[in-house]
Amino acid sequence: MEFCIFTEPQQGASYDDQLAQAAATERLGFDGWFRSDHFLAMGRTDPLPGPTDAWTTLAGLARDTRRIRLGTLVSSATFRHPSILAIQVAQVDAMSDGRVELGLGTGWFAEEHEVYGIPFPPKRFDLLEEQLEVVTGLWSTPDGERFDFAGEHYTLVDAPPLPKPVQSRVPVIIGGAGPKRTPALAARFATEFNIGFRSEDVVAETFDGVRRACEQIGRDPGTLRTSVALPTVVATDAADYLRRLAAIDADADTFAEVNIAGTPDAAVEKLLRLLDLGADRVYLQLVDLRDLDHLELIAAEVLPHLR
Repeated sequence: MEFCIFTEPQQGASYDDQLAQAAATERLGFDGWFRSDHFLAMGRTDPLPGPTDAWTTLAGLARDTRRIRLGTLVSSATFRHPSILAIQVAQVDAMSDGRVELGLGTGWFAEEHEVYGIPFPPKRFDLLEEQLEVVTGLWSTPDGERFDFAGEHYTLVDAPPLPKPVQSRVPVIIGGAGPKRTPALAARFATEFNIGFRSEDVVAETFDGVRRACEQIGRDPGTLRTSVALPTVVATDAADYLRRLAAIDADADTFAEVNIAGTPDAAVEKLLRLLDLGADRVYLQLVDLRDLDHLELIAAEVLPHLR
């Protein structure tokens, strides 16, 4: 099992804040650092100094880190034209010497789109499907050839499929708990299927569904990585636990029902159950990214029991 840090910079974090967490992520032996792709803070929080763009941030981290995987969980199909996204991701992949992963989804935060004037169509799965076709099509078209695409949302004519990523195939992450279209898209396009913020029963059921979707199109389910993303709060005493919950405005009465929560031993037990369910990778969502002591604790008291 791989362990990645996942954070939400729109809640209030500068590039330097993100760099500090990513650098600690690398130093402490985690496998990757991933961030959300949002521009508007959610809930009761101080959003200062303001939003940062996901792919601009990852370009900086590509040069400021050396080992960890870097990516989005997940970029919204409504934010960028897919041909531009393909160029951006390929460039950041080159800047990182082949460490980038692209998480891509339909987008869901309607208010964010409204305040920034970004179109938010009510039906977005067709948009996502065409984005996946364009991005992966550009990357897979041989050098010297051209890529054409004619869809309902995007049309490309004689497009040069450049630049190419460093990786022969940039990992593509698709996630969600939908029973039909999401597993079908993952089976066709993804290297990883992710489910977040759900109970273990739902995780197990959803993993089974995406494996069936692979089998239906003749794909070996073993070629698709499965992962889970969960908010994480770990502490060695009650006072620190409650302080960390308060810092992310989490409900102390319900947080542990689904999430990775409590003592290091409790976190290990939860992660072992996810491993038994078939998770190849877990994203530990640490919203308070300035709490680097939290990272230190997880690295010292949780990871050694799982490797």
